[in-house]
Amino acid sequence: MRAPEIDSYRFGHMVVDGEEYTNDLILLPDRVLSNWWRDQGHRLSIADLDAVFDAQPEVLFVGTGASGVMDVPAKTRQAIRDAGIDLEVARTDQAWKRYNDVQHERAVAGAFHLTC
Repeated sequence: MRAPEIDSYRFGHMVVDGEEYTNDLILLPDRVLSNWWRDQGHRLSIADLDAVFDAQPEVLFVGTGASGVMDVPAKTRQAIRDAGIDLEVARTDQAWKRYNDVQHERAVAGAFHLTC
């Protein structure tokens, strides 16, 4: 099974496997979850990642937005590591490229904030 591949990203807009998205999204090894919203807005909580924990990817790429506004607290980072998932956090314009680079080699997931 091939993971979703990101074609492009710009502020507020991501194209995945030819389909355009204008809301935040999670990419799992086998599908796209669109219209993703976090319980605490710009703060990523453990509960926001239930689908990622269920999918058990080897690595999770978190795109924190064009300006890096979304916070990934230490507690959330630790829960991801405790689940045996490697974590890479970067602004979305960098995170999506790393996701694409690695998705052919490892089971990956991505949680991408598309705006600020």
